[in-house]
Amino acid sequence: MKKISLFLVFVLLMGSIVGCSTAQGSEDKIVIGGKNFTEQEILTHLLAVLIENKTDLEVEAKPYLGGTNVVAKAVESGDLDLYVEYTGTMLLSILGLKDEDISNPDKVYNKVKKIYDEEKDLAVLEPLGFNNTYALAMKKEKAEELGIKTYSDLVKHASNLVLACTQEFAERPDGYKGLKKTYGMEFKDVKGMDPGLTYKAVRDDKVDVNTAFATDGRIPAFGLKVLKDDKNFFPPYHAVPVVRKDTLEKYPELKDIINSLAGKLDDSTMAKLNAQVDIEKKDAREVAREWLKSEGLID
Repeated sequence: MKKISLFLVFVLLMGSIVGCSTAQGSEDKIVIGGKNFTEQEILTHLLAVLIENKTDLEVEAKPYLGGTNVVAKAVESGDLDLYVEYTGTMLLSILGLKDEDISNPDKVYNKVKKIYDEEKDLAVLEPLGFNNTYALAMKKEKAEELGIKTYSDLVKHASNLVLACTQEFAERPDGYKGLKKTYGMEFKDVKGMDPGLTYKAVRDDKVDVNTAFATDGRIPAFGLKVLKDDKNFFPPYHAVPVVRKDTLEKYPELKDIINSLAGKLDDSTMAKLNAQVDIEKKDAREVAREWLKSEGLID
């Protein structure tokens, strides 16, 4: 009986060793993540479909992981291999460099690229081409009725208006806290909600103002007006792929593959892709695939 038990233990141990060897032998896999809004879902699939088409790697796409902190930590810890981040977010929110000159997009890009390379062992690749800066939006009719065209105009009425934004925006230095400091902007109330719901809330008169993304297709679709940031509070938010260096060392071909997207997506194109998902209710992965085909980036 004892011999049988020892034999069974031996068999189980050998099986686990073989199982581990098999798993590690099939580890040619990368994981691409994204934040919790439509544009990030599309970008996650753009990268995934492109890499699947150009390599033999297994690719796992994980959109809607969470906000900036969640996704940034995931790539730093190695739970993700890459994702798309925005230069302004990197500078102010992730790196906390609040006193930097944010007026020059190239300087912001070069600054974050250098710091990520030297301090985080993360490679910042070439910008995709669009600037998805934050914006404040209202229904056109309401903005016209109150004579609001700029953020400074908005300040005069803010105490009677309700803002809808994400909890992250409410707490970020390049978000509501910074707006209060720069403009003296104090709303009657601030309601935290998912990004997509803020647009519907303004459209349906549940709130008066929402934080919008400049490339969001719902801005024209819902009849919203983007107000002018007359003190240039918001920094540039150029979209850039962020990749773990050890991933690029293991799969060096990824750099050129990902950089084939550089400069291909302008603001208008990204807004149209977002609208296809948010307004036309198309599948994000299919939207990504069709655009890659139309650009001749995949077969």
